[in-house]
Amino acid sequence: MTSVIFKHVVATVVLVFASVINLYAQQAQQPSADEMLNQIGMLKRLEAMQPDSVAPKYKLALASLNFAITNPHAAQAEPMLAQAEQTIYQMAQMKGTDQSDLCTLRGFLYMTRIVQNPAQNGQKYYLDVLQNFEKALKLNPHNLLAAQLQAKFVEGMKQATAQ
Repeated sequence: MTSVIFKHVVATVVLVFASVINLYAQQAQQPSADEMLNQIGMLKRLEAMQPDSVAPKYKLALASLNFAITNPHAAQAEPMLAQAEQTIYQMAQMKGTDQSDLCTLRGFLYMTRIVQNPAQNGQKYYLDVLQNFEKALKLNPHNLLAAQLQAKFVEGMKQATAQ
């Protein structure tokens, strides 16, 4: 009797464990390009409703750059980069913009340009990426996004130059 109960308990635990792993695996997947474009569309509408607010602009620029770097050869990648560049420029003109975040976005913009065309843009933007991330971290050593992007960029450059 105990072994039957034990088998049911073990089976239940295994089933729950497998369900949890499956759930986390689904959450870890990147959204599709269409989902990202829908999110960008929602952020554009939010930014239009709050034109004097920095936060929607920051999120819009970040989402646009994320789309462009994950889909570097998509037809919408270049318009997303242009939009991000314009949004970063607008943020730079606004009072209250966190300069560390601004440098992070600029570094991410140049990093995305390199990913799009490494042969043409690598040497052109390499220093801009590093300088912007370094400045972002100098202004705010706790800027996690700048630190993560800088680490990914340095790792990517090591891999690219090792080939």
